[in-house]
Amino acid sequence: MRVVVTGASGFVGRALCPVLSGAGHEVVALDLRQEDPSAIRGAQAVIHLAAIAHRRARPEDLRRVNVELAKQVGQATAACGARLVFLSSVKVHGERSAAAFREDSPLAPEDLYAESKARAEDALRAVPELRLAVLRPPLVYGPGVKANFLALVKALARGVPLPLASVQNRRSLIYAGNLADAITACLQHEGTFLVSDGAALSTPALCREIGRALERPARLFPFPPALLPARLTSSLEVDDSAMRRALGWSPPFTREEGLRATAQWFL
Repeated sequence: MRVVVTGASGFVGRALCPVLSGAGHEVVALDLRQEDPSAIRGAQAVIHLAAIAHRRARPEDLRRVNVELAKQVGQATAACGARLVFLSSVKVHGERSAAAFREDSPLAPEDLYAESKARAEDALRAVPELRLAVLRPPLVYGPGVKANFLALVKALARGVPLPLASVQNRRSLIYAGNLADAITACLQHEGTFLVSDGAALSTPALCREIGRALERPARLFPFPPALLPARLTSSLEVDDSAMRRALGWSPPFTREEGLRATAQWFL
């Protein structure tokens, strides 16, 4: 299958393209900064990863890139009769989950990035005759990871004491290699799917697992969770049973394997 990938040079794209090639697909990287979406012509499937993810991005840039450009890609994909896989985000449901999010959980984006992803989903579903699969992953980690996950790895590698021992939450994650496999599986399917590595875990448990991968002890101490930032203490859990059931999908890598690969890259 000839598969066009936008955002192929990004974090997820770098994990995805070798998986697609290994599955026998012809992979064509499309740089939307240099080429028009009409370059999609001839594709049998399109995977749209290109997006702005920065929290401080200007609203007009998020609208132009994350919404309008996604719509143009969808229209070009439909025009050539191809399938589209769109990478959205669990954050369209919000930043915190009282119970595990499901695909039919209400949409409640809490920042402009999440709102742009929700609007892009709506715009793509409105494209006539577009065969569409939408994936909503939680936090993605793996070699090349940045932002908060990288900051946590750095702190644990340096042996920094962290005030997280008393946190009791549930966080879902997905290894980039597992997400790449899930995206590949969606090339033959339509629908909206949440996806993850599997069972959620608490922030302290995650720290300990990262520490084991780094071969460094996680130095955690008790501290009142109410005095910590919500992003460290809140739950964000997904139920990905719908995807596993509908696609017969299961992650090819365990979380231990994913964290070990991330630690090896970091070290």
